[in-house]
Amino acid sequence: MTTLETRTHALEMTSEAEVSAVREVLVDAGLLTEHVRYAFFAPEEPAKADVLAGTPVDRRFRAVLLDLASGRSWDTVVSATSRTVVSSRELDPPRDGQPPIIDTEFELIEDILNASPNWLAALGKRGIEPASVRAVPLSAGVYDYPGEVGRRIVRAFGFRQDHEKDHPWAHPIDGLVAYVDLTARSVDRVIDSGVVPVPSTAGNFDDPEVQGPPLDLKPIEITQPEGRSFTVEDGRVRWGKWDLRIGFNEREGLTLHQVGFDGRPIVYRASVAEMVVPYADPAPVRFWQNYFDCGEYMFARYADSLQLGCDCLGDIHYTDAVIADDLGNPRTIQNAICMHEEDYGVLWKHSDMFTGSREVRRQRRLVISFFTPIGNYDYGFYWYLYLDGTIQLEVKATGIVFTAAYPEGGNEYATEVAPGLGAPYHQHLFSARLDMTVDGTRNAVDEVEAERVPMGEGNPYGNAFRQRRTRLTRESDAQRASAQGSVRTWHIVNPDKRNALGQNVGYALHPEGKATLLADDASSIHARATFATNALWVTRYDPAERYPAGDFVNQNAGGAGLPAWVRADRPVDGEDIVVWHTFGTTHFPRPEDWPVMPVDYTGFTLKPVGFFDRNPALDVPPAASGGHCRAGKDDGVVHGPGQDRSGHGG
Repeated sequence: MTTLETRTHALEMTSEAEVSAVREVLVDAGLLTEHVRYAFFAPEEPAKADVLAGTPVDRRFRAVLLDLASGRSWDTVVSATSRTVVSSRELDPPRDGQPPIIDTEFELIEDILNASPNWLAALGKRGIEPASVRAVPLSAGVYDYPGEVGRRIVRAFGFRQDHEKDHPWAHPIDGLVAYVDLTARSVDRVIDSGVVPVPSTAGNFDDPEVQGPPLDLKPIEITQPEGRSFTVEDGRVRWGKWDLRIGFNEREGLTLHQVGFDGRPIVYRASVAEMVVPYADPAPVRFWQNYFDCGEYMFARYADSLQLGCDCLGDIHYTDAVIADDLGNPRTIQNAICMHEEDYGVLWKHSDMFTGSREVRRQRRLVISFFTPIGNYDYGFYWYLYLDGTIQLEVKATGIVFTAAYPEGGNEYATEVAPGLGAPYHQHLFSARLDMTVDGTRNAVDEVEAERVPMGEGNPYGNAFRQRRTRLTRESDAQRASAQGSVRTWHIVNPDKRNALGQNVGYALHPEGKATLLADDASSIHARATFATNALWVTRYDPAERYPAGDFVNQNAGGAGLPAWVRADRPVDGEDIVVWHTFGTTHFPRPEDWPVMPVDYTGFTLKPVGFFDRNPALDVPPAASGGHCRAGKDDGVVHGPGQDRSGHGG
């Protein structure tokens, strides 16, 4: 029997011993048998009130079990502390949806396809050897195919790989897709819309011949001679006035918990709870193409082991993450989470004409990040904490764009990125779940906008504008779009707490204001990804409400998650609330995105607004020792620490 170490906090990161203990409990209970695999495993966190009250630790874990032979599945919770099965419910796939697709199933795809006469005939018609084809199985979605209801289905494209080091994404076998039953291990249908030339362009971005001679770039060294300014102990991070816990699970990846500043709580839990990538091409072979990378693939299970000097620079602290493999055994991702400090230019500065005062302070931020590849794309998630109390999330999207053949006559739903090679238009839409505790658990949200004042009495010269503030009182009110033209933000305030000026303390959510879901309101993806139709949702806290598209997204017909919860129309004014923010990019690929895409950025910012009585970063010391910034000369330009050659801060 696995011996468990003592756990002193309910939100400590998962250990290998706990994963092993859960597996032992499931085996002893007869739930983990020969053909059963894990489709999902993560900590089952206690309710917020229990954690805040310091209720004795009961370490529970949620395991979704899938029988590969029958297709049946169970949603199960196990207490590693008491070594008991707390609950187990068999899923009803037509109603609940399917468990995520797992590695074991991905590994079967090429054998299944190569046993299909129709698939082989379609390849033969194109003169393609089956052994050269790399199959890419993708989540099926839900469409008007009655025969698929209740069955585990994926849809598979083929890509030709010309040699072992050849990136097959450059050679899509277009006009061809197979519908595969994962349980029966059979091909239901092969859709062949006609032979299309396979693009011959190379996509081997890692080939030195493709890269060309390296640029002459001098090294950049980032050093902290006295060491880093933060500490990490059992998942608890302290830096400056910041105090928080970190977590990790295979569905959301990095999670932040009990985020506070100078002893005051701000966010109880923050995560990216879902993401969807809907594609725009309505062609018969790819109209269904959309992926929920969190809910359908558990994308953080593939997180990279980060490398110093490549992924992270400076004085780095790495944290491993423990997940479970398909068999329920512990798997440790080494260096899954990276933490370091970064200089971030000028924090505040003033040179005064009356007093002669010249003061400047440098901003820095604590970076907590992880990176995960999923199929052709790679995503980095970077949480930033700043000295002035600002919190920011930045998502970095890179990797390889999904490809298709590009016809001579063009395609209004794709860009030609190389000769004969197209990249369909698509979106990357993320849902941040922000369980707010701004100076306590009773919070409210005000929508704040700039309002133009018409010229007239009181504004004779037409220069006036003011702030319009609207309290969102119920869940039905709190489904909002962004509006960049009016500089719309959402202030999460505590109606019970006021600052020295009599204002409610708060944090403002600043959105980027980019497009939300562009698919038609009557579309399948609209029904399944309703969370992505609004930039903001506010819900009453419920510990069971974790994922905005529902617990089981794979082959779920839609309506689960946020649209189901808000039908209760619960009050959210002065309640324990959760703020959900949709953000992301609409990607019209460029030739510059091939053969590997430079990072594209998206995210949001949480800034204190009345949370403090004055600038909270007055106590940041000058950059150099002795109270003075160092001066130096180079090409006639005076530089301070961290400045570029123009004299401007970095």
